[in-house]
Amino acid sequence: MKKYNTLLAVPYFLWLLFFVLAPVVLVIGYSFFDQSGHFTLANYAEYFGSGKYLLMTFNSVWYAFLITLITLLISYPTAYFLTKLKHKDLWLLLIILPTWINLLLKAYAFIGIFGVHGGLNSFLGFFGILPKQLLFTDFSFLIVAVYIQLPFMIIPLFNALEELPPSFIAASKDLGANSTQTFFKVIFPLSLNGVKSGIQAVFIPSLSLFMLTRLIGGNRVITLGTAIEEHFMVTQNWGKGATIGVVLIIAMVIVMLFTGEKKAGGK
Repeated sequence: MKKYNTLLAVPYFLWLLFFVLAPVVLVIGYSFFDQSGHFTLANYAEYFGSGKYLLMTFNSVWYAFLITLITLLISYPTAYFLTKLKHKDLWLLLIILPTWINLLLKAYAFIGIFGVHGGLNSFLGFFGILPKQLLFTDFSFLIVAVYIQLPFMIIPLFNALEELPPSFIAASKDLGANSTQTFFKVIFPLSLNGVKSGIQAVFIPSLSLFMLTRLIGGNRVITLGTAIEEHFMVTQNWGKGATIGVVLIIAMVIVMLFTGEKKAGGK
């Protein structure tokens, strides 16, 4: 039986080796070479010595933080409300359905919605509001990014809230706690693992957004993901792009360490 279990684990380890570890090693390796293929530390020196890249790093973290915060504020009450519905699985499926649609198609749909002659401006026109340039703004970028990331925050929150023992909530009320006290003293602390999982699922991808920054943000929103695409696809400076990729990997690891589930005893 033990040998059989080991054989079942082989595909997992092969996947981990070729599609997780190998790409990371390649990215780290490329970051130490210039465009001529010579070993150098200049990529890191330029990155950490350039105000442009440091500002880009701040923008990436700031926008990822805003996207995660707005998504969390919308998703938590939504997930909590879903757990109280009769056909909760059906409603959850309806929330998940948009994730089955290609990201590029959704982006182009929002271009039509936020355009000067788009659906939103047409709706505002009924109230006498003149058409406004809603596309290629921070507002439109945040709205679309939050919309795309919502299901990935709602699902872990829904699972965490769904697993809460009803007896804990009943005991809280029996002990004299009101609804607000029950939420902050019982429900929210017991759902923190779902909050942390949701933050991981939203914050980490939001750090490296590049398609939305171009199509919706109109390159007004510049992030590290945009810079990576620029270096790999336009300037062909793979070393510089890989260096930024390494910084993103480190940032993602830090986020995972801070939001990871701690075992009992702090181990």
